[in-house]
Amino acid sequence: MAKMNPLLPGKLGNPELSLSSDPRLDPRLVTLFNQGEAMDEMLEESDTVNAGSSYEEAVAYIGLLEENMHPFYEALFADIKPVTNVTRRTKTIIDADDHEITLYIHEPSNRNGPLPGIVHTHGGGMVMCTAADTPYVRWRDELAASGLCVVGVEFRNGAGKLGNHPFPAGLNDCARAVQWTSFNREELGISNIIVSGESGGGNLCLAVALKAKQEDWLEEISGIYACCPYISGTYDPAPAELTSLVENKDYLIDASAQAMVKAYDPTGEHAKNPLAWPYHATVRDLEGLPPHTISVNELDPLRDEGLIYARKLAQAGVQTISRTVNSTPHGGDTHMLSFIPEIYYATIRDISGFAKSIDSN
Repeated sequence: MAKMNPLLPGKLGNPELSLSSDPRLDPRLVTLFNQGEAMDEMLEESDTVNAGSSYEEAVAYIGLLEENMHPFYEALFADIKPVTNVTRRTKTIIDADDHEITLYIHEPSNRNGPLPGIVHTHGGGMVMCTAADTPYVRWRDELAASGLCVVGVEFRNGAGKLGNHPFPAGLNDCARAVQWTSFNREELGISNIIVSGESGGGNLCLAVALKAKQEDWLEEISGIYACCPYISGTYDPAPAELTSLVENKDYLIDASAQAMVKAYDPTGEHAKNPLAWPYHATVRDLEGLPPHTISVNELDPLRDEGLIYARKLAQAGVQTISRTVNSTPHGGDTHMLSFIPEIYYATIRDISGFAKSIDSN
């Protein structure tokens, strides 16, 4: 029988807990994780890959996981009225390798003058999901409705239906999108540029800033807002300092985290490269970066890697805000609109406020 300590949170105190039985979880989410065939299917597949799995096994697993996401999305956004006061259009740009990148541009229908801009890098561990998926279309709509011009990037994935393109393909696409947005500020009516994303998109937005510094175009970025960033690349075994990987083990993120590492960096040659895994950036790497907000979820296995990154930023003298969204699992505040709307909108307001506060400085 597992040893229990009720004074410790999550599985540190009770290794038998699941996400739905953890008393810290917002009670409105218990039903979501107790029921629903789509979520059950994803969790049932969680033991099919591990650190010893091959690249081919990891890519196959991610494809299955991606297929199972859509019913889950339907549950998360069921019976939600559409955002009606936003204009949407697409733009195709070309990178240096003649690769086409689709950009999704969302803005308020009745805008008046320049607006703060958001370049959005969607989640999916850098290896699955698309900018056209329901959660990300809705997210861009909501940000635009708050008074921002939002540019969503359809970058190449490491696996899935937009794969297989390992690091640095997706990062290069995101960097190109930021540079295009900066070059076209006047046409877009954008006064500044915040790069923002969640999970794998949180990795990419942080890595874009590091890449911009290395390549000497950092002045084009006004700020970074990363939600639940997936940035360490080391999950099996868990590093001792990342307590949340044990405390919240298998809470939404399980073996899939290691499969995504394999798909993004098949040979492991970039395991300590901050452009692939920003967690490994040194304080010196971070010096001179623009203001950052790092937002994490209390019940997320990835929580502590985001908090440690925020601590490094502060040590580097970067203006840094860190926030923890209590009672939520990975991405709870960015995806679970139907269940916890006020938490979802609190993060929308925070990103919008961050962009506007930098714009006014």
